[in-house]
Amino acid sequence: MDREENLLSKIYTPEDLRKLDPGDLVQVSSELRQFIIDVVCNNPGHFGASLGVVELTVALHYVFNTPYDKIIWDVGHQAYGHKILTGRREKFSTNRKYKGISGFPKMAESEYDAFGTGHSSTSISAALGMAVAASAKGESRHVVAVIGDGAMTAGQAFEGLNNAGIGKSDILVILNDNNIAIDANVGALKEYLLDITTSKTYNRFKDRVWKVLGLFGKLGPNARTLAAQIEAGAKSTILDRSNLFEGLNFRYFGPIDGHDVLHLTRVLEDLKRIPGPKLLHCLTVKGKGFKQAEEDQTRFHAPGMFNKKTGEIINTSVADAPLTYQEVFGKTILELAELNNKITGITPAMPTGSSLNIMMKEMPGRTFDVGIAEQHAVTFSAGLATQGMIPFCNIYSSFIQRAYDQIIHDVALQNLHVVFCIDRGGLVGADGATHHGFFDMAFMRSIPNMVVSAPMDEIELRNLMYTAQLEKNMFPFSIRYPRGRGIFTDWKKPFLEIEIGKARQISEGNDMAVLSIGHPGIVVASVVNKLAKENISIAHYDMRFVTPIDKDVLHSVFKKFSNIITVEDGVLKGGFGSAVIEFMCDKGYNSEVRRLGIPDYFVEHGTQEELYRECGYDAEGIELAIREILVRKQDKDKRQK
Repeated sequence: MDREENLLSKIYTPEDLRKLDPGDLVQVSSELRQFIIDVVCNNPGHFGASLGVVELTVALHYVFNTPYDKIIWDVGHQAYGHKILTGRREKFSTNRKYKGISGFPKMAESEYDAFGTGHSSTSISAALGMAVAASAKGESRHVVAVIGDGAMTAGQAFEGLNNAGIGKSDILVILNDNNIAIDANVGALKEYLLDITTSKTYNRFKDRVWKVLGLFGKLGPNARTLAAQIEAGAKSTILDRSNLFEGLNFRYFGPIDGHDVLHLTRVLEDLKRIPGPKLLHCLTVKGKGFKQAEEDQTRFHAPGMFNKKTGEIINTSVADAPLTYQEVFGKTILELAELNNKITGITPAMPTGSSLNIMMKEMPGRTFDVGIAEQHAVTFSAGLATQGMIPFCNIYSSFIQRAYDQIIHDVALQNLHVVFCIDRGGLVGADGATHHGFFDMAFMRSIPNMVVSAPMDEIELRNLMYTAQLEKNMFPFSIRYPRGRGIFTDWKKPFLEIEIGKARQISEGNDMAVLSIGHPGIVVASVVNKLAKENISIAHYDMRFVTPIDKDVLHSVFKKFSNIITVEDGVLKGGFGSAVIEFMCDKGYNSEVRRLGIPDYFVEHGTQEELYRECGYDAEGIELAIREILVRKQDKDKRQK
């Protein structure tokens, strides 16, 4: 085949890939990597993770009969190459765009996406379920879970390994070991894997072991059992400790070079013939093939637009723009920690994304990255709180739902002083349904002892953080805030205590009332100001707290207004608006309440502005709702006259 010919352009499905000679896979890998670079530099998305698994992606689809054989990509931001090889190359420019393809594997999008994965550490459990089902149905189906070493730190990954190890299911777990998630990996597992990858004695020995085992394998099941015992004993002796994965009854193979596509295909072909649970340890480099991404892996996890020739990241922000809520959080917690030596910071693997790295740099002994382990993060925080510390546990909204039981059982039930800083509440944009912070206000407000708050702006964020750490407020306290920028450049004001459960009135009015919670209040205020120029008089309240809700304000609002709108950047079912209606019903009021927020379906991906518009609580949607209600009110008043 002509080596100058572009091979990738002729691959529409993995079946096309499998028609190529093995020697062509190096060229395919090179073209696939360049294609990802060419598209993502102008269409921002997750970058480094997918570059790091290009060769592995090619090898998997070459060796396995997908989609009959199942490949589950744990944390789907490593799956761009997979999408390109499975019929979505021509659509890849729409990746993460409104109405375009998803940035993560999605079963409804393609038969090749065996399982939807946007959160980490689910692949082994899902793969085991598929393998058990295949066995029950008598199907000869291979099932592969590709999981990063960062995702392996989560409890569910260990639960899946533990369960899979007691059975005979033909499941292959591929450990994609690049020593980094978004930030550098932490914990004992990282050190354990480092021992394996840096043991020169073991790495010299393992290839010889494999060759000997291959000879044993041809002699029958008894010989294979003896071979496995010899292999396990050799590994534990050389590594000076028992092999973690072998101890869970997984046959362990590796480590091998995850960028040698030809060797990968040979190894995968061999592993297809070995029954039972197996783990292949692949060493990869996040950002492989793009120098700047290899050198600055955290920044190039999702770098935004960049120059593909120089690697320079293109700054699209406006000069002197307000800081993000995340940056305000990071700077504020450091200020508070300097004033209060009981404050500690905890995050599950997101120090840079949450900006807790600001405090981590200055106070490393009082900040803790616990790895991708939200459940542990919450209960660890609870343990700190029992000893008089004040943990600020910072978790993204879509990830904190993974620790709901711990919030209830370990924190709220014991009324412990843990401050939950719930980052990226509401619609987050291009990451889509797996990452939107839909549910936190709805599920947090149902928990006894829990204060549920949301600042309208970054000054309120600072003051809520200050209020939450006061000794008089020693109970569970949650503060949720959105992804994105605030509105003030002079946000660093002196701290002020906010009375818990008290709203503030932003504007007075007589025609109707709008009650907002959180950042959408800024949009409401702009709409109210616009309508005031037409002599439309709207009373606007920034409620600040969902629980405890300001009953005094609600009494006054329901006594005065027959028409009320609630606005929230959260799910309508059971959320802030529902709390207002519950109050109305409980107290015997009879106003008309219209709720604006996230409807009862999983909103897909797009810009935040596009999604606010779809859900009807952008400026246009809020104004339209106000006008419609006022028109109906006028018609009703006319009929009554």
